[in-house]
Amino acid sequence: MKILIVDDEKRIIEVLEAYLEREGYEIHSADNGIEALKKVKSTSPDLMILDLMLPDISGEEVCRLVRKESDIPILMLTAKSTEDDRINGIVMGADDYVSKPFSPREVVVRVQAILRRVKKSEKTDILVFNNKQLVIDLLKKEVAVNGQYINLTPIEYKLLTNVALNPGRVYSRMDLLEKIQDEGMFYEGYERSVDTHIKNLRKKIELDPRQPTFVVTVFGMGYKFGGTLDATNAPV
Repeated sequence: MKILIVDDEKRIIEVLEAYLEREGYEIHSADNGIEALKKVKSTSPDLMILDLMLPDISGEEVCRLVRKESDIPILMLTAKSTEDDRINGIVMGADDYVSKPFSPREVVVRVQAILRRVKKSEKTDILVFNNKQLVIDLLKKEVAVNGQYINLTPIEYKLLTNVALNPGRVYSRMDLLEKIQDEGMFYEGYERSVDTHIKNLRKKIELDPRQPTFVVTVFGMGYKFGGTLDATNAPV
């Protein structure tokens, strides 16, 4: 699997490259944001390790631009270590966050954990949550709640699958809006209109829309998926 390391410190790239190559990964690297964006397109990495302090454009901006076109996992590296910094990194679309100085072995373990989650998701055609309360068939694009098929609009289905495939990850309204637009769908409102679609989605999939279990509000930041994936997938 291919990993893109983005950091302006040559020594960090060299150390991480040595550790990750030892585990069998193919490594590509970039020391600035512009080069990183080019290599995302040219190498199609399976994961990106991204430093936030880059010399040209910020790592936050790189993350935002990558997220417009790709769902590749992103592990952020940064000297910023406050709770707000960590939260902002996750909100921007990072899958995990490591503060500098860090142990290279810890980075390797986190990379392996992220890629295991991604591999599991890619092999799963049917997602089953909360003891079969919610079932999503990704191939047929069908959704069932407590054994009953429900009709979702294309936007509602896209919102649900995006959050369900990345449980725990916080999506801002702009993140979700961009997911919809990337599918070529017409979108008539501003990012706050995402709330309306979420509200309608909850009416269809939640036992109590006022106390949602699946599409959960993260106040001041956006939404995340709160369902628990069943140990084994089963047909609807």
